[in-house]
Amino acid sequence: MKVTTEKNEQVANMIFASIYPHYLTRIEKNGRTKEELDQVIKWLTGFDQDTLQALIDEKVTFRTFFQKAKIHPNAYMIKGVVCGYRIEEIEDEFELYKQCRQMEKLIDELARGRKMEKILRTV
Repeated sequence: MKVTTEKNEQVANMIFASIYPHYLTRIEKNGRTKEELDQVIKWLTGFDQDTLQALIDEKVTFRTFFQKAKIHPNAYMIKGVVCGYRIEEIEDEFELYKQCRQMEKLIDELARGRKMEKILRTV
C-alpha cells in the first residue's frame, strides 16, 4: 500500500497517549510488561522514562512525539510489513508515518515473544 498525505496527517494528529494503552494491552495479553514496552519505545526514540511519561501526560500528538525524538541509528534495520505497509518502502516524504510504523513493528515483535536483543537490533 502507498501512504497518502491524508493518511500521514491523520496519524500525525493522533494523540500518543490515546494509543499507548492499546499498545500496553496488546503486549500484556501476550505476557510482556509495561517496562518492556517502555524499553522498546525509549530505544527507538532516545527518550528517558521521565520524558516519555511527560509526553504521555501532556497528551502530545505523534507529530510532536517524533519531532522531539532522537531516532536510534539502527532504526533503518526495522523492516517488514505492518498494517499492510512495508516499512522499508515508505517514501522519505512520509518520515513521521514511517517512524510510527517502525514503533508498531517493534511493539508487534514484543507481543509475539521475540527476544529483546533481536527487537532492539543489537549486533
